[in-house]
Amino acid sequence: MGVTAVLILPLLLLGISGLLFIYQEVSRLWSKSAVQNKVVVITDAISGLGKECARVFHTGGARLVLCGKNWERLENLYDALVSVADPSKTFTPKLVLLDLADIGCVQDVAKEVLDCYGCVDILINNASVKVKGPADKISLELDKKIMDANYFGPITLTKALLPNMISRRTGQIVLVNNIQGKLGIPFRTAYAASKHAVLGFFDCLRAEVEEYDVVVSTVSPTFIRPYRVHPSPGNWEAPIWKFFFRKLAYGVHAVDVAEEVMRTVRRKKQEVFMANPIPKAAVYVRTFFPEFFFAVVACGVKEKLHVPEEG
Repeated sequence: MGVTAVLILPLLLLGISGLLFIYQEVSRLWSKSAVQNKVVVITDAISGLGKECARVFHTGGARLVLCGKNWERLENLYDALVSVADPSKTFTPKLVLLDLADIGCVQDVAKEVLDCYGCVDILINNASVKVKGPADKISLELDKKIMDANYFGPITLTKALLPNMISRRTGQIVLVNNIQGKLGIPFRTAYAASKHAVLGFFDCLRAEVEEYDVVVSTVSPTFIRPYRVHPSPGNWEAPIWKFFFRKLAYGVHAVDVAEEVMRTVRRKKQEVFMANPIPKAAVYVRTFFPEFFFAVVACGVKEKLHVPEEG
């Protein structure tokens, strides 16, 4: 009996591994077929996440429209994509100079894309501008700039492309948001406000366009973690607010978020929240035990203000 068990266990593990491999390959091929020949617009394609989304969707055979504020970086991305792609299975990406904070040019860009392709199948709203500092130190001009880039820019582009999707009764709009669209973190008032606003807009829009078979999806990671950067081990003996904020800031890699965006498109998911258990718990605590959540956050702010800055 013992010998049989020893022989069966490796075979069982091998079988499970084989099934997982087959599932991953089928999912990968399914993802490619979901975007093949589709016109996909990616904003801020020159960011870390934008580049990974461009790579994933280009490999899947999408007709990419890559938007960014810097033409040289757009050309570098174009060269990187074309150099490794199979020209018989991919399409040449279209480059568009776009700064979402410049609301006046957004309509023109939308018209240019529609004139070129006739439609947009998938819009990935990825652009985002961050700012960190005490609320009383952030100028109203900067507040407005953050709102233009993170809220008015994405909704202006969405509104410009939405009538085409509605008339065709097909399309998907993906918003790459942030955990700060769910809860506010100190010293990020303008950023959190813009993320709350844009999430609210797309939550409302989702219900409005469902009858036209237009899908609205939101993907919210904690934050995009740089490559080769790993969080330090947790310390349960540290004050609770320190442990909370350290866990909250772990983030995810751009590669993982891009692959999740592809899965979201393929499965037509409505909402995805990418985070480890601590941030997920924080969202629930904020909802059901707000006084406790506010107390933890306030303790962190008070201790931070009493610690002298290094240097």
